[in-house]
Amino acid sequence: MSLDPSLVDQIRSASRTMVRELGFMQSTLAGTDYSPSSVHTLLEIGARGVMTAAQLVQVLRLEKSSVSRMIAKLIQAGEIEESTSSCDGRSKRLLLTNQGKRTVEAIQAYGQNQVTTALAPLNPAQQQIIAQGVNAYAQALERRRLDTTATPFNSIQLGEGYRPGMLGRIVEMHAKFYAKHWGFGQFFESQVAAGVADFAGRLNEPCNNVWLATQHDRIVGAVAIDGQDLGNHEAHLRWFILDEGYRGGGLGRRLLSQALEFCDRQGFAAIQLWTFKGLDAARTLYEASGFMLAQEKRGTQWGTAVTEQQFTRRAR
Repeated sequence: MSLDPSLVDQIRSASRTMVRELGFMQSTLAGTDYSPSSVHTLLEIGARGVMTAAQLVQVLRLEKSSVSRMIAKLIQAGEIEESTSSCDGRSKRLLLTNQGKRTVEAIQAYGQNQVTTALAPLNPAQQQIIAQGVNAYAQALERRRLDTTATPFNSIQLGEGYRPGMLGRIVEMHAKFYAKHWGFGQFFESQVAAGVADFAGRLNEPCNNVWLATQHDRIVGAVAIDGQDLGNHEAHLRWFILDEGYRGGGLGRRLLSQALEFCDRQGFAAIQLWTFKGLDAARTLYEASGFMLAQEKRGTQWGTAVTEQQFTRRAR
């Protein structure tokens, strides 16, 4: 779809104005002595509670060496501290110190004042238009980066980490699919619900993560990596599911790819997954991604007798 060139010019001009007025042209940001990238680092760690350097590289879209230098400076300044992950002693978790929490509070207050002061002269309808427009533009920029292939589902966004409604949707997608195609019932749904709820309480650990596919703010796919429950520094791939109507368009491959890239960055010795015989499309995707069938046997762990299968992907 072609756009009016004058509209594009207006958006570019407005973007430059916002960059200047918000202070991003300066060497420091938000009333601090820190660079814009350092301020964003403090805000991201503050929002998530704990992060790793690898996660910051992905979120901030900076070089690993740049992030390492920035982390060292923030540690020296007393804003953040490192602690050893309970999942892997080689992985360092980054947390705000008490000083860092006060700094983030001051940054948040500074930013809130900037926006409040700018919007105050406008009426509520204008304020709402700006909020919706800026949010839509930000999402469009992110989609442009994430949508690397033209698929029928190119309006779908991929994101990581907890979001409200996540637990219920993962359980619902599993319950509906496996009831319809395999006759699984209440026992299976309860097992999924209990497992997802337990896992969500451990998402603050850097070796655990979840990726969600959303369309129009509705979750339509998910996959998780549990880096704790197996031990031996092995990852457990869990709750890989797509909603009805979203299979066959490459979305599953995109979700799985993000999960495997995360495992490679974490340096897991292996990735394990459990499924059962008959899920042929999923098996094809697993094997194309480097998984190999390790064992299979009859079992009832999902409440119905099936041929259970274990697949393994060794570190590369």
